Amino acid sequence: MYTALKHMHSGFRWVVLLLLIAAIINAIMNFSAKNGYQEKDRKLALFTLIFAHLQLVLGFILYFISPKVQFVSGMMKDSMLRFYGMEHVLMMVIAIALITIGYSRAKKKVEAVAKFKTTFWFYLIGLVLILASIPWPFRNLGGSWF
Repeated sequence: MYTALKHMHSGFRWVVLLLLIAAIINAIMNFSAKNGYQEKDRKLALFTLIFAHLQLVLGFILYFISPKVQFVSGMMKDSMLRFYGMEHVLMMVIAIALITIGYSRAKKKVEAVAKFKTTFWFYLIGLVLILASIPWPFRNLGGSWF
């Protein structure tokens, strides 16, 4: 079960990243062109939010069953244990909280440009945090591409 969840979580990140990038590009293009906020814009932001939360749930399940998360003496000195036990989960929770706040604030805005700008900034900061805290293979933290 652990291996299947790990591969699902690892592969699912690409869906979340693509949706985040699409939502960010959509927001910047629409607020630059001063377009109206349409149902498709709301749905893209919403699906991005939903998939980010699904990824977070998978991550929480893995957090409690993964052999990479160990609270042992010297954990903070071991870069891999520290990364999976603290850094990865903390940064991802912050990133998804920012995405959630961005969606919620954008929904409350009246003007379309304000909705797009809010979505753009919160989703962009969330994306940067996510990219910084993914265990990419070149970081030597035991991560893989899928």
